[in-house]
Amino acid sequence: MPYKRKKYHNGDTHLKKRWRVRNRKKDLDEIDVDLKEENAEKLLNQEVNLDIPGAAQHYCLHCARYFIDEHALSEHFKTKVHKRRLKALELEPYSIEESERAAGHGNFKLATKRKIVTQNSDKQDITDRDDELLEDSSAKKKKTEENDA
Repeated sequence: MPYKRKKYHNGDTHLKKRWRVRNRKKDLDEIDVDLKEENAEKLLNQEVNLDIPGAAQHYCLHCARYFIDEHALSEHFKTKVHKRRLKALELEPYSIEESERAAGHGNFKLATKRKIVTQNSDKQDITDRDDELLEDSSAKKKKTEENDA
């Protein structure tokens, strides 16, 4: 009995595209824009958003990912995926000027390497923040008591 080749999923390209788009991450040139000082400051100090993992408080700039807590973020810094992304970000991103130089408009300039360092996670512990809040609230109570007296 001859083998019948099954072509039941031949026209499913619209499904394949949807799967590819769902898992799409930021490209290297978009991440390069995020690494600038003003953008990085905004991304690292975001407001609390409960729809994002970790309430948007634990973000890796280089990988453009949110993490559930500080421990998960620090463990991510040790992974091969993060180290590969750092290595890929060392080269300057491809730009329109570079494409024009490649087409013969201008002089060729070799892409320069940069030093990319993992972001530091110098956030205070939750217990430290709680202690500060307690001290602030007790100081406010003392001031109100002094003003009342």
